[in-house]
Amino acid sequence: MSSEHGHTEGVDIAAVTGGGKAAWDGFVEKFAGRIFSVCLRVLRMRDPSAEPEDARDATQDVFLKLVRDDFRLLRSYDPARASLATWLTVVARSTTLDALRRPDNRRVSVPLEEDLGLEAPQHAHADTPELPLELLSPRQRQILHMLFDQDMDVEEIAVALNVHRQTVRSLKHQALERLRQHLRACGA
Repeated sequence: MSSEHGHTEGVDIAAVTGGGKAAWDGFVEKFAGRIFSVCLRVLRMRDPSAEPEDARDATQDVFLKLVRDDFRLLRSYDPARASLATWLTVVARSTTLDALRRPDNRRVSVPLEEDLGLEAPQHAHADTPELPLELLSPRQRQILHMLFDQDMDVEEIAVALNVHRQTVRSLKHQALERLRQHLRACGA
């Protein structure tokens, strides 16, 4: 069905799938708790000792699935067949079960040092020392740009790059440490 569903359960699906940040943030805020609960319940059915962190990872996988391929799955939602909350429950359950069925039961990862063709931000401040381009990897530059220039949080970056939150935190830490060392060496 098309994305012209209008408002469903207080959510403007067309705005969410149209890429509006405020609409997406509202959607995530409204349904993250429900999706998390479903993921945790499914994980604990398989393993009663499953941790909330595992459910958070599964929740992230659900949101990634919803945005993948220009919101293809979310655009397929049909309000005539089920409420949005019920449909998301089914998506969360099936996504979590699919993850549990993976042979290695781990997330698919993206190589961290691949060349993404990213450029350094073009709007350096006049009082900022010039940094050698090779000081940071393309991925580290991208993460710092998303964190500080685009004001995204770790969760948003992890979703956007299809990596685990800890990967974002680790790359941020490595990049900031390299910058500190460089600035100390320059006497800044």
